Amino acid sequence: MGVHRLTGITVGVPNVADTAAYYTEFGLSPVPGADDRQRFATVDGGEQLSLRYSRRRRLLSLGIGVENPDDLDRIAVALGRIEVPSRRAGDTLYTVDPTTGLEVGVSVAPRLAQPPTPPPRYNGPGAPQRRNARAPGVDREQPVRPRKLGHVVFGSVDQAATQRFFTAGLGFKVSDEAPGLASFLRCSTDHHNVLVQQAPVAFLHHTAWEVDDVDEVGRGATGMLDGHPERHTWGLGRHYVGSNFFWYLRDPAGNFSEYYSDLDCIVEDQLWEPGVVAAERSLYAWGPPPPPSFLAPDDLAGLMTDTHG
Repeated sequence: MGVHRLTGITVGVPNVADTAAYYTEFGLSPVPGADDRQRFATVDGGEQLSLRYSRRRRLLSLGIGVENPDDLDRIAVALGRIEVPSRRAGDTLYTVDPTTGLEVGVSVAPRLAQPPTPPPRYNGPGAPQRRNARAPGVDREQPVRPRKLGHVVFGSVDQAATQRFFTAGLGFKVSDEAPGLASFLRCSTDHHNVLVQQAPVAFLHHTAWEVDDVDEVGRGATGMLDGHPERHTWGLGRHYVGSNFFWYLRDPAGNFSEYYSDLDCIVEDQLWEPGVVAAERSLYAWGPPPPPSFLAPDDLAGLMTDTHG
């Protein structure tokens, strides 16, 4: 099937204005709209985040891009095979994950075109690549701007069932997994675009936003923490699964947002062997250990008792 990228997400939050101000500071660009949503764009991906009022924080919808209308027909057939209904409206197919209630819109959309960032020149022992010049990262003054929405991580009370919805139904591929606990799924050449984790309730764990390099990860997080130390969650570090540099922050609604760079890229499916990893190994290769609030968000108990939006 021709799935090729995430087009966007809609997140419900109880404090839209405060959360919108956070993502503006995070580096997303506000987009004017005529409805009750706050919309934001990335540099390369266009409009990719919408915020809407909800009594509790939650992931409301996920958008996926495909090549052509024939892909929509094939996905509708695949969903039918696993007994998941869908409906077609023009160049968009709408469906819902039966386990989490997540609404998914699959639309005909152009592939993401990203102008390449010049590779960093690092000085190594006996191999100075940057001569007679300071590292570019230390002289940057422009605001950090995420290039695209990279992936979304959310919980499901039946991780295997939600994984089946995305793989057998929508055409995602498994990159790596911790059986019964988490699966890293891709619809593009990125290592993962969706991560489904076993959880006591369906909830949004974090969204991840690509920046140019590790200097932008550090600059972005440092800027967000200036005057707001309470936003810090976890970082700087490098993940083991996916290999990316990361730094996680917490938005005013309680969702984590990640600056990341240098994610594994899977261009040839035949050359990638999905791995089975232990849960503790999947978290990080180096960096500080994850805090308990990252593994089990502070409001998780409340989300479990309040299942109405």
